[in-house]
Amino acid sequence: MQDLLFLVHRIPFPPNKGDKVRSFNLLRYLSQHYRIWLGAFVDDPDDWRHLDAVRRFCAEVHCVALDPRWAKLCSLRGLATGEPLTLPYYRHAGLQSWVDRVVAEQKIERALLFSSAMAQYLRGPRYPRVRRVMDFVDVDSAKWAQYADGKPWPLSWVYRREGRVLLAYERTVAMEFAASVFVTDQEAALFRRLAPEVLPARVTAIANGVDMDYFNPDRDYPNPYPADEQVLVFTGAMDYWANVDAVGWFARSVFPEILRIVPDSRFYIVGARPTAEVQHLAALPGVRVTGTVPDVRPWLAHAHLAVAPLRIARGVQNKVLEAMAMAQPILATPAAMEGIVPCPELPESVTNDPATLTQRVLALLADPAQREQRGRAGRNWVLRHYHWDHNLSRILPLLEGDAP
Repeated sequence: MQDLLFLVHRIPFPPNKGDKVRSFNLLRYLSQHYRIWLGAFVDDPDDWRHLDAVRRFCAEVHCVALDPRWAKLCSLRGLATGEPLTLPYYRHAGLQSWVDRVVAEQKIERALLFSSAMAQYLRGPRYPRVRRVMDFVDVDSAKWAQYADGKPWPLSWVYRREGRVLLAYERTVAMEFAASVFVTDQEAALFRRLAPEVLPARVTAIANGVDMDYFNPDRDYPNPYPADEQVLVFTGAMDYWANVDAVGWFARSVFPEILRIVPDSRFYIVGARPTAEVQHLAALPGVRVTGTVPDVRPWLAHAHLAVAPLRIARGVQNKVLEAMAMAQPILATPAAMEGIVPCPELPESVTNDPATLTQRVLALLADPAQREQRGRAGRNWVLRHYHWDHNLSRILPLLEGDAP
């Protein structure tokens, strides 16, 4: 087997949040074709216990502890240097030394870098033999610009600056590296517009997938809910601002009317690390905040329907794909569905309007047969379009130089 250097901004296990789902499946798939030399950060102390799970896919693993509080302070150096704050946040001399050693000793000829921050470890003319592929996943600069609209000053200024400066960096990386990958056609098209100097053929999309055996609705899962509740569920990492904004908006602007008409309805927010803002939502009538759960599948399997009311989103929402894979009918905003191949069998599952969303929730709660039909249609759609190995096979020509 040939060698591949794989640099990731967060250890790709467990696959319990969007970026780690993608990076883990890349690791799993690529380990079938290469000897993997993995460098990554660990920003959650609990993740250190998963090192052995990662090592079984790799020739060597080099992980570096990252304290988010200290990293935020370090990121402020970017204001003085003029660089994106993202870069000093993820800068580490020890990881750079490891990268240099592995490239030299193993004579590395190909590398995959996951998330724009990791490009800094292979920038410049020191690596003329290395074919570098950048998996940006999303256009992160556009995400920061999007965040700025919802933040007060001075955060709005910081976020707008990050969007502007990070875009310049992304464009430089795309010009220097052999290929740039995004998670959806929409993200790839956006980057081509924002970086017109990059050859369009060097910017491509490789879609995510779903482990359909794992997310299998036909298995027997214990019911985590009281028997007399009609459950609406949202799943996701609850320290991610887009998710925090989504559940806050739904809990305050949509759910109260649903609760008034269906008194036994409940809105469950299921996900790790809920912020104080999310925890406060549990004081609202009918709203429940679980925090970390060992397995999200029972919470999806036994809900009446899933909601994805995101108002800010980039790329593809794994939470939506996983709910659909579990044959769970889902109601979502356009932002949550933007990167997902439209399913013509579910034409009324998407809306931004609170009143319309309320009526559609009420209609599904009152119609079990319709919930069943929509759930199965969604799972069949995911089966057709989101198979991991089929989608990820497109990365191999990029790494081998068989594609532009």
